[in-house]
Amino acid sequence: MSKLPNDYQFIDLSDYGRPIARIIAKSLKHSKFTPVDVTIAFIISGLLGVYCIVEGYYWAAAFFLILKSILDAADGELARIKKTPSYTGRYLDSVSDIILNFIIFITLWQLTEVSIQLTLLAFFGIQLQGTLYNYYYVILRNRFGGDTTSRVFEYDTPIALKGEKQKNVNILFFLYKILYGLFDRIIYALDRNASKGRPFPNWLMTLISTFGLGFQLLIISILLVMDLKNFIIPFFVGYSVLIFVFIFIRKVFY
Repeated sequence: MSKLPNDYQFIDLSDYGRPIARIIAKSLKHSKFTPVDVTIAFIISGLLGVYCIVEGYYWAAAFFLILKSILDAADGELARIKKTPSYTGRYLDSVSDIILNFIIFITLWQLTEVSIQLTLLAFFGIQLQGTLYNYYYVILRNRFGGDTTSRVFEYDTPIALKGEKQKNVNILFFLYKILYGLFDRIIYALDRNASKGRPFPNWLMTLISTFGLGFQLLIISILLVMDLKNFIIPFFVGYSVLIFVFIFIRKVFY
């Protein structure tokens, strides 16, 4: 099951791992493995990727980072196949992503001559990138009847769905708000009327999908195997300028 109806699907460059993710999800359909188990697996894969970066095993690091991206898609696919959507899985996924991103960038800072200030700016930039992508994507999903466990505005703690505990939802939502609240507020302030405008064209969403975490991890992986780790942090600082370009296009034309 897709997050969007067929008529509104676009080429998502950050979602290159989806075909393999679906195979993994289908293979686990009748198993005891839950979507949360798959989320834990992508956390482990991400940490193994960080370890390989530290040790200088860049091809292995790329493998584990891309595997993390694939498993990141597989947990949602498994939830849809088993028809067990949950806010626990949704927020655990997001909280894990931002923590792993921070660990990756701090690791790169330790291994390069890039300043901590530029490193933190790059981390801030990739989170804003991802927030803009998710913001626009969730608007489309909500408008056209796609997956609805994500919300355009994360204000109030959601009510636990069947099969999950409200306590777990409360804790993970609290962590989500702490870690993502600032980024959500910034993007909303920059484009508060996005949900009222015309539907975003597929070509624009494809361009914005380069802000997705999967594509970000792919860029990091490519630069690592090319032995260009010193350029990773400056690249993401510069790439963040496109946030304002995409918002400008959305506001002026759509």
